[in-house]
Amino acid sequence: MAKLSKKQKEARSKVDSKLLYNLKDASTLVKEISTSKFDGSVDLAIRLGVDPRKANQMVRGVVTLPHGTGKVLRVLALVTPDKEAEATEAGADFVGLDEYLKKIKEGWTDIDVIVTMPSVMGKLGPLGKVLGPRGLMPNPKTGTVTMDIKKAVTDVKGGKIDFKVDKTGIIHTSIGKVSFEAKKIEENADELLNTIQKLRPTTIKGTYVKSIFMSSTMSPSIGIENKIA
Repeated sequence: MAKLSKKQKEARSKVDSKLLYNLKDASTLVKEISTSKFDGSVDLAIRLGVDPRKANQMVRGVVTLPHGTGKVLRVLALVTPDKEAEATEAGADFVGLDEYLKKIKEGWTDIDVIVTMPSVMGKLGPLGKVLGPRGLMPNPKTGTVTMDIKKAVTDVKGGKIDFKVDKTGIIHTSIGKVSFEAKKIEENADELLNTIQKLRPTTIKGTYVKSIFMSSTMSPSIGIENKIA
């Protein structure tokens, strides 16, 4: 077992593992217990009472965080020439089509999000083995396959995130940075939790959200009060 540093021991001493904190207090505390020398991410881990193996219990959605994630996302817009100016004006980092499809086929994935058009999806099919495991495949459900390229790029740059429950029943996603004001962390977390609540599958019997934990990079986890049945 790795030996804890003095700062890590101090951070752990500030968190009562037997206590569930409200979002306001947790958002303040997570800033106090961050020990990383860089601006770490603030994450939420939400354990759901669902069986992800069942299609009718798969929880997946998108949410636009009111204060963004604090991360600068690199967006590739795979579009036809008539949409290139629109994508560029919206702030896409890379814009084009065939040349980028070739680069991806050769192994290039130095991007965070791909936005594209319905007519282009057929060309992306053969690249599924490259894009799928990296979570880069565009999806109409997340708004990344659309004719409104400007809105799609603007939303991603503005703080829209895509989340889904993993095979263990947990949604784990970043909601900001340690440098954020506590109020902004609280409001981002609240927006995500409200969105997850709205996505409750009708087939769920019993407790939907089993636990919520907040943490920052290298910090201990903070248990959050669960107000979702």
